[in-house]
Amino acid sequence: MTMNTQTEALERDAASAAHDGMQYDAHYEAHEAHEAHADHLAPGLAMSAEERRAITRHTLLALISGGLLLLSLAWPHLVQGDATLAQLLAAAASIVVAPPVFAGAWHSLKSPSLHGVTDRLIALAMLGAWAVGDMTTAALLPIVMTFGHALEERSVLGSQEAIRALGRLTSGIVRRVSATGAIEEVAYDALRPGDLVDVLPGARIPADGCVREGRSSVDNGPITGESLPQDAAEGASVYGGAINLDGPLRVEVTQVGEASTLGKVVELMQRAEAAKPPITQALERYMDAYLALVLLIAAIVWFVSANASAMLAVIVAACPCALVLAAPATAIAGIAAGARRGMLFRNAAFLDKIAEIDSLVIDKTGTLTHGELRVTQMAWQPGVNEARARALAVRLAQGSAHPVCRALVRDGLNAEAEAQAQDVHDLRELRGLGVHANTRNGEAVLGRDELLAQYVDALPSAPAEFDGPRAGLVQNGKLLAWFGFADTLRAEAREALADLRALGIAREALVTGDRADVAHKLAAQVGIATVVAQALPHDKLDYVLREIDAGHHPLVVGDGLNDVLAIKAGSTSVAMGERGIDIAVASADVVLLADDLRRLPDCIRLGRRCRRIATANAAIGLTWTVAVIALAALGALGAVATAILHNVGTFVVIANAGRLLRREDHEQHATSRRTPTHEPS
Repeated sequence: MTMNTQTEALERDAASAAHDGMQYDAHYEAHEAHEAHADHLAPGLAMSAEERRAITRHTLLALISGGLLLLSLAWPHLVQGDATLAQLLAAAASIVVAPPVFAGAWHSLKSPSLHGVTDRLIALAMLGAWAVGDMTTAALLPIVMTFGHALEERSVLGSQEAIRALGRLTSGIVRRVSATGAIEEVAYDALRPGDLVDVLPGARIPADGCVREGRSSVDNGPITGESLPQDAAEGASVYGGAINLDGPLRVEVTQVGEASTLGKVVELMQRAEAAKPPITQALERYMDAYLALVLLIAAIVWFVSANASAMLAVIVAACPCALVLAAPATAIAGIAAGARRGMLFRNAAFLDKIAEIDSLVIDKTGTLTHGELRVTQMAWQPGVNEARARALAVRLAQGSAHPVCRALVRDGLNAEAEAQAQDVHDLRELRGLGVHANTRNGEAVLGRDELLAQYVDALPSAPAEFDGPRAGLVQNGKLLAWFGFADTLRAEAREALADLRALGIAREALVTGDRADVAHKLAAQVGIATVVAQALPHDKLDYVLREIDAGHHPLVVGDGLNDVLAIKAGSTSVAMGERGIDIAVASADVVLLADDLRRLPDCIRLGRRCRRIATANAAIGLTWTVAVIALAALGALGAVATAILHNVGTFVVIANAGRLLRREDHEQHATSRRTPTHEPS
């Protein structure tokens, strides 16, 4: 097995570890179809069948070579005085295991990379061992390296069985509702947008969709990292791969495959693992000089000591596996740890950049706020039955898709049953004004002042504190209620910003296209002093550029089209992925799947931990490599012992990077213990 193949597999292990253990197979006989679907959905996150065959082939060759080598070592004791055959057996052992080594070295010459340095050094060491007649060393070196790399693949960053777990979140047999209403079992790949599927309690939702019938609790944890299940009723959006907990649902499929939320997660993971950390890019620029330096040192050792074994040991010791893996192992572990919490980093470089953040530039609508109107104020007229009036308002609001009506419907879910029982007919929407209907108690209208004035002789004024959008409810010529609406602050916003300040990010600015009075009022609620209101996209860009020119590293957080320029210009940017528009999500460095602002401080803490561990890993890798080279040059280590120490250094670096995942598991466990148990609705 070559160093290049091993490292690529290691990176894929870590990326897939973000959803380790999330597996569900509806029918055992469909297992092969599931595997094919998982490979198709996440081709970059798991080794291909060809790569797996290559690893198996290399391991088999190493086992055969090891058997021949053991026989060569035992032969002189079995047949006294016959050393020639023992040497031939050792030579055969080295020849058996040589093809993968030289194939890797040749590939690295055609496609130079930092990983290829190891392949070339091992190939040179084998040639040197053959040249001096040390067949045992020529066979042992690739055997030790092969088994060392095989063990690394089963390290703390995940196992091969977990690699396809992400793809299997939406694999299996699906209960599709046919045009006649019959239930038919089909493969996941047969689903298309517009299909209706039945999802039983305990089953995974097969694709992104909208609930058309039923009510249940849904666990979005595998997709968004949310710790609490979410209620799902008619009209609610659900993610493919989420778990339906306690009630049957009928879901209309809206997105499948690469267009689905899970497909976008896979795409982000592929981009992340394809990108190289900055330190890796720097090392690659000097890899040829490093190789020349190693050969020069080996030549000097041979010239001074006339010790061929010491020369071979220097070449093996110089294999920079620990140093090469120092940054990538940490970065991929960090990406996996972030994905477990619903934070998707586009590549490893952003983990390093987010650790430098010292200021915050945040949008209002859809970012600090929910991005949709909600009922915030209600003023009932004297003598009105509030429950019945609310049910009537909800029933009328169901006749329009206006944001005010949608807010009333969301707010009145508890009154939905009573609303349906209302004797309402001839319901029609009056564009730009409101909704009109006939009831057994007379005409009913819901809408603007202008519409209400047509049905009430002396319309009472709305309360003075209703300074935002409002709607009135009238029945039989009598005003029943006023409803006030606003885009409300997210519940976690204050906590998230306080956490950011605790991390040293005290420079904050609210930059929004909304009115100045609305912006200042919201900023005061969360403690933001700097406000830029009525800002156009280029105004937001100018503010971010001024922050950068002043020497700051701003974190830009937004969700809409007017945020895209600022998002692209920021030192690091975060997009709200749940409600954010596609272009904003595509432009940002980090995507928050659950639109939870508490993930912002989590991102910065994770970036800082990654930087500390990457620095420690680079120091460990460099120190370890230099120390082993020095011992080899002094003749204190043979080539085989050096190869073993080389693998030990690699294990240390990988285990240190794995602390990110273990700490993430510990934090999630602690969070789940603090979070109250969800009661099914």
